[in-house]
Amino acid sequence: MDATTTALVRMQAVTVRFGDATALHALDWDVMPGEVHCLMGSNGSGKSTAIKVLSGVHAPQPGARIDIGGQTVQRLDPALAKSLGIQVIYQDLSLFPNLSVAENIAFDQAMGRWWAPVRRRRQREAAQAVMRRLGIALPLDARVGDLPIAGRQLVAICRGMAARARLLFMDEPTASLTRAEVDALLAVVRRLQADGMAIVFVSHKLDEVMEIADRVTVLRDGRKLGTWPAEQLSGRQLATLMTGEEVDERLHARDMSAAPALLEVRGLGRDGDYEDVSFDVREGEILGLTGLLGAGRTELALGLFGMRRPDRGSIRLGGRRLVLRSNRDAMAAGIAYVPEDRQSIGLNLRQSVQDNLVLAMLPRLSGPLGWLPASRRAATAAQWRDRLHMRLPALDAPVHQLSGGNAQRVVLARWLATAPRLLILDSPTVGVDIGNRQGIFEIVHGLAAQGMAVIVISDEVAEVHAHCDRVLHMRGGRMAGEFVPGVHSESQIEEAVHA
Repeated sequence: MDATTTALVRMQAVTVRFGDATALHALDWDVMPGEVHCLMGSNGSGKSTAIKVLSGVHAPQPGARIDIGGQTVQRLDPALAKSLGIQVIYQDLSLFPNLSVAENIAFDQAMGRWWAPVRRRRQREAAQAVMRRLGIALPLDARVGDLPIAGRQLVAICRGMAARARLLFMDEPTASLTRAEVDALLAVVRRLQADGMAIVFVSHKLDEVMEIADRVTVLRDGRKLGTWPAEQLSGRQLATLMTGEEVDERLHARDMSAAPALLEVRGLGRDGDYEDVSFDVREGEILGLTGLLGAGRTELALGLFGMRRPDRGSIRLGGRRLVLRSNRDAMAAGIAYVPEDRQSIGLNLRQSVQDNLVLAMLPRLSGPLGWLPASRRAATAAQWRDRLHMRLPALDAPVHQLSGGNAQRVVLARWLATAPRLLILDSPTVGVDIGNRQGIFEIVHGLAAQGMAVIVISDEVAEVHAHCDRVLHMRGGRMAGEFVPGVHSESQIEEAVHA
C-alpha cells in the first residue's frame, strides 16, 4: 500500500475503561482506504470495544485522538459515525425481520419527512441499484425473517452500501455459513474493496482471514500486539499470536473398533429430513458428522434427542431399544444435545450464569417439593465453572455478557451435569475463538477418555478431521461416506463433501 496514502481512520492513544476494568490500553490503529483489514484476537481481547469506539457507542478516555478522513473528530456518537460513512454489521445483523428485502436495504433513503409517506418506488429502485452494483440477486419483496442467514448477511451488506459507507465493519460474518456461502460472501467483500470501500473483517476462522486480508492486527487482553501484512503470517503464527500459546494441530484419531457399540441406529428416516440412516457410535468414541447445509445433520440430531420424532427405523442405546416421544425421554435414556443456536435455544439470555448452569439439573438436585436451596445451586454452579475453566465476571452475572467461548462452556456444563452416556454437539465452536475452540475440544477428549460417546456435527472439515476418531459424511439426507482421519486426508473429505 502506498505510504503516502492518508488513513481513512486513525486511532491514537485510545483507552477505554469500564469501572476498574480496562478494555483497551492506549490503542494506536489505522485503516487505509480500499483495504481489507482483519482484526484478530481471542474473546475479551478488545476487538468489539475498538469497533464500538469507532461507531460512536463507547467513548475513550481523555487524551485519545480519532481521525476520520483526515479530520480529527472531537466527540463521536453513533449518528455522527454513520454520517461519516462508518457502518457496522454485528453478528445479530440488526435487521427488521418483518420488513421486506427492499425496505431493509433502503430504509433510510426512502423515508420522507415526518408528514410524508414512505416512497416505495424509490425504495425498490435504490435497493435494486445496490444489489446490481454488487452482483447480488435477492427477491425484493421477500420478508427478511424468511431468508437464510447467508441471505440476511447480504441484505446487511447492501444496507451499508445504500448508506454510502466508506468503512464497513463485519463482525463474524461467516460464523453460521456453509463453505459455498462463505465463498460467495468473500466475493462480495472483494467487490466492495474494488469499489474503494475499506472493510474491517473480524473472524475466528484463520483460513478465511489468510484468504481475504491485506493487513492483520492482533489484540490480546486489550493491547495491540502489532499489525502485519497478511502475506507475512501463517495461520499457525496468527493462532500463536492470538492465544500466546503454541496451538496443537496434531490429529487425535484413535482406533475404536474394539470398543462396544453404545448407540446403534438402523434405517432411521423422517419425511423431508433424512432417509435410511444407519450407523454406530462406540463407547468413548468421538464421531464427526459433516456435510453441506441441508444435508440433514441437525435434523438427525434432533431426531436422536427426541425433538423431531423419526417416522421409521430404530435407535438402540446400550442394547436397549428407545422410543423417543420427547427430549425428556432422550434425557432419561442418557442422551444430551448441545444445539447449534446456543443463544436462542441453548441458553436463557435473561437469566444468570448460575441459573443457566443448573437448569437441566433441577429434577435431580431439587428436594421433594421441587425446591432447590440457593446454597446448593451456587455450589453446583461453582463446581462446573471450575471444572470447565470458565472465565466469568460472577455467577450471578447475566449470561448475555459472556464471550462466545464461555457461553458455550455454560451450555456444555448444563448438559454434562445430567451425566449423559451420549453427548451430541451441534456446531460447538461457531463464534468461538481459536483458544477456546482448543479448550472445548480438550474437554471433549477428556469426556471420551472416560467412556462417553460423542457426536460432533460440523461443516468445518478441518475440525472433524483433527478431533474425531471417525467422520461420517451426509448428503441429501443420506449417509454418503465414512472416513478415518490418519487414513484419509482432510482434502479427501473436503472433496467428497463438495463433490
